[in-house]
Amino acid sequence: MKENAINFYKMAYEGNPKKAVELYVGDEYIQHNPDVANGTQGFIDYFERMQAEYPEKSINFVRAIAEDDLVALHTHQVWPGNDQYITMDFFRFDNNLKIVEHWDSIQQVPEKSANPNTMY
Repeated sequence: MKENAINFYKMAYEGNPKKAVELYVGDEYIQHNPDVANGTQGFIDYFERMQAEYPEKSINFVRAIAEDDLVALHTHQVWPGNDQYITMDFFRFDNNLKIVEHWDSIQQVPEKSANPNTMY
């Protein structure tokens, strides 16, 4: 399941969300991110728009944790202008190992920190 979650997110992030949905999503796709419409078409529309507007963005998968039907991904994203974000994405899988639900939390990496540790 971890590999499926990583491959799904990477494929969509890098500009092919339709293929990601075809390969990795089940009969439904429940979206909890308030910036993305519910369902597969909302997901596809969002990632196609992000690819068109920000083709130079990058993503690094720092951690993947699986438990029962859930996978959590911890990522470090770099957007144009060195605008950096840390995300934590959670995916729920159905019995066919297809993704059917998504939650996330996104935080911008600040310019200053009270400690020397990275957020990833």
